[in-house]
Amino acid sequence: MPSKDKRIALVALVGPTAVGKTEVALQLAGRLDAEIISADSRLLYRGMDIGTAKPSPAELRRAPHHLINVADPDETWSLARFQTAAAEAITAVASRGKLPLLVGGTGQYLRAIVEGWTPPALPPQPALRAALEAWAAELGPAGLHARLARLDPAAAAHIDARNQRRTLRALEVTLASGRRFSAQRGQRNSPYRLLQIGLTRPRAELYERIDQRVEAMLAAGWLAEVQALLDKGYSPSLPSLSAIGYAQLAQHLQGELSLEQAVADIKRRTRLFVRRQAAWFRPADPQIHWFEMNAGPLEAIEATIREFITKDEKHGPQSSFL
Repeated sequence: MPSKDKRIALVALVGPTAVGKTEVALQLAGRLDAEIISADSRLLYRGMDIGTAKPSPAELRRAPHHLINVADPDETWSLARFQTAAAEAITAVASRGKLPLLVGGTGQYLRAIVEGWTPPALPPQPALRAALEAWAAELGPAGLHARLARLDPAAAAHIDARNQRRTLRALEVTLASGRRFSAQRGQRNSPYRLLQIGLTRPRAELYERIDQRVEAMLAAGWLAEVQALLDKGYSPSLPSLSAIGYAQLAQHLQGELSLEQAVADIKRRTRLFVRRQAAWFRPADPQIHWFEMNAGPLEAIEATIREFITKDEKHGPQSSFL
């Protein structure tokens, strides 16, 4: 009998920075008639191309992409805004009979979609937010994050200390409501029939690829890209420009770091980021089907997805994804 599960079939392709998600996603999109929905917080922003490893114009033409180049660097994208936009894109892709392929390395974005998170409903508190922002100016991002860690260790563990906007929101919700931010995040039944595909490489190889990619980005004009953003009036204190690499190169351009120091810090922080990503995408997670990139996994990944699509159905792989 055909499956009674009428939820949208969604495939999520996850894995750490520099593992090779972009090329695998493009190959799968071509083979499976899929459209790619980005789950990378850095790819949202126009003008931030080289340092985010954004797909090139040629790569973007190989398959339809969503949630790339949809905001200026000074626009704020909350988790709730991303969830709404991603849900709309997934539904639209499926309505066309295409496979929605959610791709990215921003763990919070991915988990929010696949696990059906509902963010705390507390509205913004302007007076409290102003006081917290003044506190942040005094303490700095690390000091502010340390205060959150004392009040809500679980929330702090999943918020990058450099992401001041998210730290402020967690403190705002906790202090205004009297309940920990982490305890207020709800979860609903997922509207998707989900398959998670994970890509992995040996850690040493991943680090080497990171170092090579940083050097390639610099050779491609990353420093000029950051200068252009500053010339347009975008402040280095913006959440978007606090991304690894942009912050360090902005410091270099402002005379605070030598280029050598900036590059070394970019490589170091990217390696630390990869380790943090491992907290979101664990090899032991039974819900993720892991594939070693050195094994040339494309055929096996495609077979796994096709089996998922056609499971309990009699209509074959070209049936609707709705």
